Amino acid sequence: QLQLVESGGGLVQPGGSLRLSCAPSGFTLGYYAIGWFRQVPGKEREGVSCISSSGGSTNYADSVKGRFTLSRDNAKNTVYLQMNSLKPEDTAVYYCAARRYYGCSGYRNEYAYWGQGTQVTVSS
Repeated sequence: QLQLVESGGGLVQPGGSLRLSCAPSGFTLGYYAIGWFRQVPGKEREGVSCISSSGGSTNYADSVKGRFTLSRDNAKNTVYLQMNSLKPEDTAVYYCAARRYYGCSGYRNEYAYWGQGTQVTVSS
C-alpha cells in the first residue's frame, strides 16, 4: 500500500522550532500536491498547510501563518514543514498526505495517501 512516513516530531519548548519531514513509501512524491494536517484528542483532523506539486504555491491555516513554512525537495523525494515560534496549542499528531494533482486542497478526503503521524509536543 502506498503510504507516507513522517519524521522529526518530538518535544520542544514554547518559542522553539522543529522541522518535520515527509517521505513516500513506494512512489515518487514530485507528482503530488502535499498537505499537512494535525489532530488532537477529541477534535477532527484539521488542515495546517499544503504545497503544490511544483512547490510554486503554498497555503497555510490562519493559526500557523507566519510561523510555519512548507517546502519540498523533489530531488530528495521529501517535503519539509518548518515550524517556528511554536506554541502549546500546536501540540498534536501531525500527518502528511499526498494527492496526485498539481494544486492544494484543505480537505482531508481529497488526499489518497497518508502517513501514520508524528507527535509534536510543545511544553515547558
